[in-house]
Amino acid sequence: MQKLENELISRRYSKSTIKSYVHHVENFMEFIDKPSSYATEADVKSYVLSLAVDKEFSTSSMNIAINAIKFFLSEILDKNYITSVIKRPRKDKKLPVVLSSEEVKKILGVTKNFKHNLLLMIIYSCGLRVGEAVNLKFEDVDFDRRMLKIRSGKGRKDRYTIISNAALASLKIYMKPFSPSDWIFPGTPSKNHITTRTAEKVFETALKNAAIKKSAGIHSLRHSFATHLLESGVDIRYIQQLLGHVNLKTTEIYTHVSTKHIEKIVSPLDSIMR
Repeated sequence: MQKLENELISRRYSKSTIKSYVHHVENFMEFIDKPSSYATEADVKSYVLSLAVDKEFSTSSMNIAINAIKFFLSEILDKNYITSVIKRPRKDKKLPVVLSSEEVKKILGVTKNFKHNLLLMIIYSCGLRVGEAVNLKFEDVDFDRRMLKIRSGKGRKDRYTIISNAALASLKIYMKPFSPSDWIFPGTPSKNHITTRTAEKVFETALKNAAIKKSAGIHSLRHSFATHLLESGVDIRYIQQLLGHVNLKTTEIYTHVSTKHIEKIVSPLDSIMR
């Protein structure tokens, strides 16, 4: 496993990806119960099948596991001939869960802890991934231009996104006790930032306290940011840039989520029942 980890580090994979790949490869090795050099096509097929049937992995989780195993087999063991047999599951065509503006307002309203409130406010205000939010430092905030620098976002690319005046005002109050070199959301010990799981728990608590029944996760704040911008008339190409999407097709999913125009359509039943 050390060879795998070293190779991932040398290629500048993120810490979360390295941890995930090592975890999935360890599970694969435990499953086949023999030295990695003896891994066969049948072993790989059986393991992928077990993820779908026994562990009931989602499509996205299965693809992460497959990516890890393919990397291990091809780049560490030089067994490219095995990776060719791995078939990816068909991608689920699920639409993202989007909160209404009123629901976002409720979530912020019930979150009384100032630090937690600011965390949720910034994620929604800037359209951030949770990993990007917990990694923020005060030096990333440009108060004059009302911009936020996202360092090494997904794909290891820096980008800028907008930040609202309301979030900036709260941030100015919040930052007084801290040094500008600190994390915006320090964890314990303070030399580290809070974990993504901590942030997710903050959102889960807020969702429950706001009595919102949607099966939303913290990423729904990012989805809501994009959808609300689209519904307010912002060009989808600007939204793509703010979200850090490489492919416009990724951003276009929000055109299927937006209900602005659908809500204006009158059901034919209403027409005949007049």
